[in-house]
Amino acid sequence: MTRKHLTFLLLSLLILLACSSKGEKAVTFQNEGNPLIRSCYTADPAPVVFDGRLYLYTGHDECFEDSAGYEGLYGFNITNWLCFSTEDMQTWTEHGVVLSPADFSWASGEAWAAQVVEKDGKYWYFVSTQCADPNCKSIGVAVADSPTGPFKDAIGEPLIVDSMTPNAHPLGWWNDFDPTVFIDDDGTPWLSWGNGTCFLARLKQNMIELDSEIMALPMENYVEGPWLYKRRSEEGKDWWYIVYASGGKGGETISYAMAPKVTGPWVFKGRIMGRAKDSFTIHPGIVDFKGHTYLFYHNSSLSLHGYGRHPAGRRSVCVDEMFYNPDGTIRPVTPTYGTPASK
Repeated sequence: MTRKHLTFLLLSLLILLACSSKGEKAVTFQNEGNPLIRSCYTADPAPVVFDGRLYLYTGHDECFEDSAGYEGLYGFNITNWLCFSTEDMQTWTEHGVVLSPADFSWASGEAWAAQVVEKDGKYWYFVSTQCADPNCKSIGVAVADSPTGPFKDAIGEPLIVDSMTPNAHPLGWWNDFDPTVFIDDDGTPWLSWGNGTCFLARLKQNMIELDSEIMALPMENYVEGPWLYKRRSEEGKDWWYIVYASGGKGGETISYAMAPKVTGPWVFKGRIMGRAKDSFTIHPGIVDFKGHTYLFYHNSSLSLHGYGRHPAGRRSVCVDEMFYNPDGTIRPVTPTYGTPASK
């Protein structure tokens, strides 16, 4: 092993240990502005509030050695899922790794976007990973009694695989990932997901089976990473939202659509945010917390342990406040850098 290779391995180990503690004493850090998390690379943020505390679930976007001469230059090596939490947006607690593709016996690796929701006292972790048989991107479900786990596979097989979405954009085995779940006021859970095509299906009350046909939603300029939720406007009207990664010049942007019902009709409303700094991808996650609405996303502005920015990975989660107009439409968000988010 050359000295160069040894240095790479040692730095990679430091990055891994920074965000992989499990069962150790809790580590806290202060919000110093964007990027929010600076101890390791993170991507695909999924915020949610449980019992007055905001939990942020992310993918762990590690460096890896591609081939000779390109050591550490590329990312998209997302190996597990992490959790962070806060009571005030300023002091954050790292909970380390809470789930891994290895926790699913049917998965062959890769930890793409995921989201946690609570129902009937259980915490349901909808994840996207690589399915071994058939070989395709897929969606699985894990469950726990606590927001930080331990989570375990709730089904023993994937919930969604490629053969279930023949109506998809012709992207082959990349169609089915990036799940988002929202539970309506009447307790009905809805699942949306998709790369190239935005899919929607109703879930059964047990959270591990579909309760409707899979619908393909017409989303303008849609790429991936949907975030599904419902909100009442100042004018007193209930609106459904899908906020998603959309196509942009040189990289992804964030756009959204609104509908009076979850099944539509969905109307494109425009762009919320332009390209993320130094990153080809972007991924929205939206949450209301203590009187504020926050838009979480990722960029690639963080340099860590000798590895710097790259548009195809090594991303870092960021957060900015988001505002609505009285009619429920969303105002554009300008990303900040190095400025702490609002309390």
